Amino acid sequence: MGVWAAPGRVNIIGEHTDYNAGFVLPIALPMTVTCRAEPRADDLVTVSSRQRPGRSVRVAVPDLAAARDSVPDWSRYPLGVAAQFRARGLRIGGVDLDLDGAVPIGAGLSSSAALTCAVAIALRDLFAPDLTDLTLVDIARAAENDYAGAPTGVLDQSAALLCTPGHALFIDVRAFTRGFGDTPAHATRERHGHADTDGRADARGRAATHEGADDAAGRADADGRADAAGRADTHQGADARRRADAHGRADAQSHAGAQSRADAHGHAELPTSTGPGVVGPGSDPVGCEQIPFDLPSFGLELLVIDTGEPHRLADGEYARRRAECEAAAAALCVQSLRDVADPADLDRIDDPVTRRRARHVVTENARVLEIAEKLRTGANPRDIGPVLTAAHASLRDDFEVSTPALDTAVAAALDAGAFGARMVGGGFGGSAIALVDRGRADAVIERVRERFDRSGFRPPRTFAVRPSAGAHRLA
Repeated sequence: MGVWAAPGRVNIIGEHTDYNAGFVLPIALPMTVTCRAEPRADDLVTVSSRQRPGRSVRVAVPDLAAARDSVPDWSRYPLGVAAQFRARGLRIGGVDLDLDGAVPIGAGLSSSAALTCAVAIALRDLFAPDLTDLTLVDIARAAENDYAGAPTGVLDQSAALLCTPGHALFIDVRAFTRGFGDTPAHATRERHGHADTDGRADARGRAATHEGADDAAGRADADGRADAAGRADTHQGADARRRADAHGRADAQSHAGAQSRADAHGHAELPTSTGPGVVGPGSDPVGCEQIPFDLPSFGLELLVIDTGEPHRLADGEYARRRAECEAAAAALCVQSLRDVADPADLDRIDDPVTRRRARHVVTENARVLEIAEKLRTGANPRDIGPVLTAAHASLRDDFEVSTPALDTAVAAALDAGAFGARMVGGGFGGSAIALVDRGRADAVIERVRERFDRSGFRPPRTFAVRPSAGAHRLA
């Protein structure tokens, strides 16, 4: 028996680059999801949640794959992790999983990855202690993709498992994911084989996500946009756009210099990690680097602004963006958009929408490299502010995943003195971040609240965060 915790995450920079084999730079949040796990004498996996009292779910270990379509949406996340252990030939027994979460649900802060990673390290410690951190990342990702039906990349799970306090985690996704599937050959196997996880989600991501399935949240309809957002009038929306643009939107060429530090195909792979993972045995995964991100030393705070619009990945739009990126890569005859180093090459894409999607990914990769280099060399974090704001403009205009409330949050924060601000997460709702002087934090929060009230949005939730620890055992 024990208690394990895994954090939510916020991405400093690098949205929609992970599933394009690119670069990301997340931090772990201080808020976590906890999993209290206790082995059972029988073969039942039981799942309960403090957020859903009286709604526990029970599935026999041999039935995990077949049960996917018959269990409640929220339970597919923890059960999907158990199903992935079995699908990989790892012996697990019956176990009680009691979940509790402090990561805001629907805020785009990866509460679902925190949940799957908390369960993953619990099952690892109880049943398969030789599993590497890299394998746990793949297990948690596959649980979300294949069992819960959320078409995520590896950003969220990697951050939840590998981040360290006071650091941002730079990940070269292509190098990092080459080691997936390296389940130790000596791990204990099921005596009677195992079934693959069936009921895999289609490309549209048809199943509800953990955030979307939370009927207690009661925030908004399935398109991920709060009704209040539609009450912002045209002039307010245009004003938010102009203000974000005025604080540092960069065009496709402005960050090409950072991308050029990679080789001609954008391959800037890291040989090793410079810092240890928080959980698991073995060496650090290739393709990771812990980069200092010490905001208090510079008198800074990173504010999270939760708009109250629930962020959802499985309503089809996220999967559509993935398909558009794949179409762009095919049009350019490259393996992924990671392989495009020169934004001018995008002119070869005929479809204007596909071209804009690709432009975001290519320039976002360059922005990740630029910020990582600034932080790596000890620059004042204030210097990354304009790059954050440029990323928001790209997500809003080229990738089209922002909302009026997110645009308003960014514009209000910048007006109040933030050095940079942008939406975070997959988009279509959720949260924004703002990099501010510690002494200006209250003024920024007040300005955002005033602007939300004026625009008819529900009051936002705001809080400061610091880079925190990845998944770990509490007791």
